[in-house]
Amino acid sequence: MPNNIALGNEGEEIASTYLVKKGFSILAKNWRYKHLEIDIIASINNTLVIVEVKLRSSDFFGNPEDFVTRSKQKKLIKAADFYIKENNINWETRFDIIAITKNENVLKVEHFEGAFYPGL
Repeated sequence: MPNNIALGNEGEEIASTYLVKKGFSILAKNWRYKHLEIDIIASINNTLVIVEVKLRSSDFFGNPEDFVTRSKQKKLIKAADFYIKENNINWETRFDIIAITKNENVLKVEHFEGAFYPGL
């Protein structure tokens, strides 16, 4: 069974490369505050973008983006709040998901901009 940390790192590298090619600046990877973590913090056009990356080898059990649960969303929102305060950021903030399906035959990257919102 592949190492989950290695898979997570691979997914984050694929996502980071994708974002940079689309014109995003990467501000942080694997940013942590206490027990909370944000996979990628990026920016584009004065917008702070909090990115959750999900990599799966297939969609047999569901699409990768379906695994960003409401509980995970709440944790990302809380972590983003700490990051924004710590860095005194006054930009619009958006929560995106990058869903990656990767196996020996397929590499599919889907970017869901504004995938969820605080308070919804």
